[in-house]
Parts: sequence; C-alpha cells; structure tokens
Amino acid sequence: MTDRLILHEDARSGNCYKIRLTAALLGLRLERRNYDIMRGETRTPAFRAGVNANGCIPVLEIGNRLLPESNAACWYLAEGSALIPADRFERADMLRWMFFEQYSHEPNIATLRFWLAFVGEANLSEYQRAQILPKRMAGEDALRLMNEHLATRDWFVGGAITLADIALYAYTHVAEAGAFRLDDYAHVCRWLDRVARLRSYVPMTA
Repeated sequence: MTDRLILHEDARSGNCYKIRLTAALLGLRLERRNYDIMRGETRTPAFRAGVNANGCIPVLEIGNRLLPESNAACWYLAEGSALIPADRFERADMLRWMFFEQYSHEPNIATLRFWLAFVGEANLSEYQRAQILPKRMAGEDALRLMNEHLATRDWFVGGAITLADIALYAYTHVAEAGAFRLDDYAHVCRWLDRVARLRSYVPMTA
C-alpha cells in the first residue's frame, strides 16, 4: 500500500480504534490527526468542508481521498489480507457480524459508555436517561449472543481473527465503562484475552 494513510480520529473512540488495530495487525503505518468530539471539533465548518460533511469521525484519508465509516475503512485496509476470509460464505458471515456490531452492539454498548464515562449521567437529558435501561437490555442481549457464539469457537468466523473480531472487540473490551459486567460472559472474556495476546496488538490508549 503506497498511499499515505492519515486517520482523523478521537483516540477515545472505539470506532477509531478499530482502524488503528486493523492497521497494527497488518503492519501498516497510520498518521493520526486528533479531534476532541467533546469540544465539537468535528462539527466546525472547516472540518465539514475539508474532512467529512457529516461532522463525524473516524475518517481515513487515503492519498487525496477521504473514506468515512469505521468498518468501511477497516475493509479498505484489510482487503487481500488474512483478516478477510477467502471463503465466500465466511466473508459474508464476517460482514454479518460487522453489521450486527453497528446495528445491535455499538448503538447500545458504545452509547452507554459515552453517556456514563464522558458526558456524565447528571448531564444527560430526560430522553437520554429514559434510554439507559432499554440500551442496557439491548447491550446485554448482544453480549449474551456473542457469548453463546464463542462457546464453541475461538473466533467469530473461521479459525482465525477477522474484521468481525476487530469490529466487535473495540467497544466490547471497554464495555465496563458503560456499567456492563463482562465477568458475566466467560467466553467473551476469553476471546478478549485472545485478541489482546496477538503479537501485533496495540491497546486503545497507544
């Protein structure tokens, strides 16, 4: 890969961390540009005009092109590597888990982490407070499904780590910041340890 790669990110974001972890496992060098979402730095006219009109991070800058959305950026980096299965069904199954992460997992587990660990419960709106219990229940459902799936396998798809694992790892391993009890999910915990022991692993705080 010869294009210069720049990650526009907030380093505390699991969606941004997915891309950094993917790059690390592939031995790819990323330059990093940090924005503080708590200060609205991705909502400025300059950011919208020059990086992402949607006002969101992460955005992967590839040469002179910009690619928003974390899972799309991970796919771009990993295409042609062992992180994307060669088998057609396994590729589709990997995408299934990546869609699950964005639809059933991240909106609940990541949102509660953001609300409780960064915004603070006392600062939430009435609507947000009313959403805590439904999001907790949906997040527990997601973790329970993951735990059942991992009861008979080491990785989500096939016999080795894929983008499915990376996508789900990012916010699962910090779920306790959203008041989820990971110890209740023994198979998930063993999987989290398996990911963290990979040779080229980098922590979220790196």
